[in-house]
Amino acid sequence: MPAFLRALPRAVTRPFSILALIAWGAVMVALVYRSYLQASSATLATDLARYGSAAVWRGVYYRGEKIGFTVSQTVAKDDGFELQEDGRLQMSLFGATTAATIHTTARVDAHFTLHAFEFSLDPGTGPVAVSGQVAGRRLTLSVTTSGGTRTEERELVEPPELSLNLSRRLANGGLVPGTRHQWTVFDPATLRNAPVVVDVGRRELVRGVGVPVPAFRVEMEFAGLRTTSWVTDTGEVVREESPLGLITQRESAENARATAVSSRAQTDLLQSAAVVPVTKARIDEPRDVRRLRLRLNGADLSSPDLQGVGQSVQGDVVEIQDPQSLRAGRADPDAARFLAPEAFLESDAPEIIAEAKIAVRGVTGNRARAERLTRYVNGLLEKKPTVSLPSAREVLRTKVGDCNEHTALYVAMARALGIPSRIAVGLVYVHGAFYYHAWPEAYVDEGAGRGLWLPVDPTLNQFPADGTHLRLARGGLDKQTVILPLIGRLKITVLDLELAPNATPILAGRQPADLGRLAIPIPQRESRCACSSQPSPADRR
Repeated sequence: MPAFLRALPRAVTRPFSILALIAWGAVMVALVYRSYLQASSATLATDLARYGSAAVWRGVYYRGEKIGFTVSQTVAKDDGFELQEDGRLQMSLFGATTAATIHTTARVDAHFTLHAFEFSLDPGTGPVAVSGQVAGRRLTLSVTTSGGTRTEERELVEPPELSLNLSRRLANGGLVPGTRHQWTVFDPATLRNAPVVVDVGRRELVRGVGVPVPAFRVEMEFAGLRTTSWVTDTGEVVREESPLGLITQRESAENARATAVSSRAQTDLLQSAAVVPVTKARIDEPRDVRRLRLRLNGADLSSPDLQGVGQSVQGDVVEIQDPQSLRAGRADPDAARFLAPEAFLESDAPEIIAEAKIAVRGVTGNRARAERLTRYVNGLLEKKPTVSLPSAREVLRTKVGDCNEHTALYVAMARALGIPSRIAVGLVYVHGAFYYHAWPEAYVDEGAGRGLWLPVDPTLNQFPADGTHLRLARGGLDKQTVILPLIGRLKITVLDLELAPNATPILAGRQPADLGRLAIPIPQRESRCACSSQPSPADRR
């Protein structure tokens, strides 16, 4: 299901990619595990050994509770500098303890212009690594998993930066109160450039390691989120805050690595992950929903991604039609472009092609094959919240994941079968609240120039998906960042609810507030995430 923090460096200068990662494990959920974080991974221990006495250690906190640490240093080289950062996060996503290690290296020249970088994220099942070589506006990009390496070249509109490098660029002549800087930042987790706006404020005293430190207040806006950092004259970040309640602050190495997490964080994380709607009628069985009208406050609904495939928007009102009622219309001329492989959707990989053929063996017809694939992916993967970069090849190898992994694998396998498929992200209604979620949309070609896009949900084993799937965007992690500004701000009111004729609505005198742990058994598996709820018999229709 969903997940949040930041993709890589800058400790949480912009907790975005990891934000998009943690959020998509089930969308920023319960941190209940209380223990001291041990850097037991041999790889992490080796990485940390390279940090000397000048390294900067930081604790990572969510609403005052520690969830991890980062450590960074700048090493002088003959032709410039090497910026290094490692970190570890540990949390509980819907009751399942999840940890991830992050490793970043960036090579810059004497003016801190980016020339190369390496980034890896390991959720405990093996790292996914992204590396890049920059020559002007040309980027040579490589993505490496246990299944091999894929390389491509991209021509960028502007030379890219890494967020890891921004504070150094500021210290190199940019820390002037009242000035504004605009750069393009490349995010290795989304594989995309994106604009970032930086405003430099006045100098303030900020608590450092034991003593107050003078530092400039720096406001940064990226992907709709505005974060605040305090940066010293030398470019060191003393403290960083995001509106999502994430904070990093400089600490001694011993204090940074000692991560004691209080159980009090469980409720905070769950409540920030879910949106409890204002409603008079409770939805006991989402499969019974035939039509749903919602008012959304705190969200920009202008994107064309919100229109179509059973969903329409007028002003701040979204209406969702039960996908079971969708019928084929004129064929979509753009459907074929959703057959091509992508960096994390390796539909041309031999193992993906082979597994896809096994999944639909003996099944004919596009609709029947799309449904069989939904059932197959649901049964193939163990339901476990994961903080990862969801590469389809890696998901097929580990056979573990949440809604991101189910969706990535489904989309890649569908494309391998010649079924156009794409990623949708938004929210889904589960046990009294809307939770952030991801699911595929598959194109069913019915011939004679007719077809339709159909939302399906391999995580919930639904074909088609139920009528509570509220789509907010389409695409990979680069598009999913639109979710981040909504967390903690989005309000939903149920204006109208139409149920199936044989359904019995249950009236409630107040809005539901059951945000308890969603541990719902799945046949032969233990469910740990809202998006892995056991389907009712109706879901298998």
